[in-house]
Amino acid sequence: MHPQIIREQPGNCPICGMRLVKKENESKKIHDMSLHTLLLPTNSYAVSSIPATTLLKSKEPIEINALGYTAYNTKEVGAISARISGRIEKLYIRYRYQKISKGQKIMDIYSPELLTAQQNLLFLLKNDPSNTLLINAAKEKLLLLGFPGEQLQQVITTQQPLFTVSVYSNYSGHIHDALNSGMNNNAVPEAPAMNEATSITTQGLALKEGMYLQKGQTIFEVYNMDKVWVLLNIYPLDQPFIKVGNKVRIVPEARPDKDFRSFIYFIEPFFRPGSKTVTARVNVDNNVLQLPIGSQVRATIFSNPVNAEWLPREAVLSLGLEKVVFVKSGNGYKAQKIETGVTYKNLIQVTGGITPVDSVAANAQFLMDSESFIKVQGKD
Repeated sequence: MHPQIIREQPGNCPICGMRLVKKENESKKIHDMSLHTLLLPTNSYAVSSIPATTLLKSKEPIEINALGYTAYNTKEVGAISARISGRIEKLYIRYRYQKISKGQKIMDIYSPELLTAQQNLLFLLKNDPSNTLLINAAKEKLLLLGFPGEQLQQVITTQQPLFTVSVYSNYSGHIHDALNSGMNNNAVPEAPAMNEATSITTQGLALKEGMYLQKGQTIFEVYNMDKVWVLLNIYPLDQPFIKVGNKVRIVPEARPDKDFRSFIYFIEPFFRPGSKTVTARVNVDNNVLQLPIGSQVRATIFSNPVNAEWLPREAVLSLGLEKVVFVKSGNGYKAQKIETGVTYKNLIQVTGGITPVDSVAANAQFLMDSESFIKVQGKD
């Protein structure tokens, strides 16, 4: 039949005399769609001269790139608490995140309890100096209440009680306001976020001079800046490779010339709110670099090598929930469903569907996109 012959009414072809067939314009619904129906007819295969490849069994060293940022290490947090009740007479910390050093004066506090304990000690020294047992007990009580040793010696020397007592920090780091902070103790403290109206970094301290403190009340928390965490975001595709103990190379964006090495010591077993990645924690010695909290970093994670059978990614065609390859059959290729595992760079792990002796098309997408370069013929 000659397809260029078109008539308005039934009849025969003027060239070959064959009966004209009615032209169908309406589309028809196809039922029982299968894998081979989608690719090629089940009794056909594609003839092509494109290169073929086979399964490659090898032990691949896995390197995974990840992005992250620095955060406070909650294991390096010290608390400054009130050992006695009293009133703040002088406050030497003026703003949030102020950097302090160990031994630095935090505040002067007036405490009736400490004043009474000093007077008891002075009474014993004046009226019963030979009673060393009671005198030592009075000294010990003052020290246990947080009375500094230097000031205790001053009281003994001058024979006069001190109305205010200094409170010193036992830690070095950044000051965090523990009053009315509402901080979740299970959360990892991060860099403060900016607000349109104001920033938490510029707000005044909740603690003010003249305020009263209760015994045992936590006043400040001190976060050590010399030992911090790097929190790495691990995508679901890379999660099977990441294990505790994997070595990591970290490059800070602020100091790209100062990369350093560490290892993953903990992987959080949950997704953080609003995130689709798992967080891996890396301990970092920040004593030299002094990276600010919240600094962005790039990391390369060296995972354990994976011994498996691999195919190039171009050889595998994804059909959504299924993956197929074109297996060489004679002088053509036929679609074959396969089972896959992990994906690494340009390789896909094959766990089933084909054997090492099967040859597959090196570029499966070529057979789908380049229909004009192949022929479709019956397998017989």
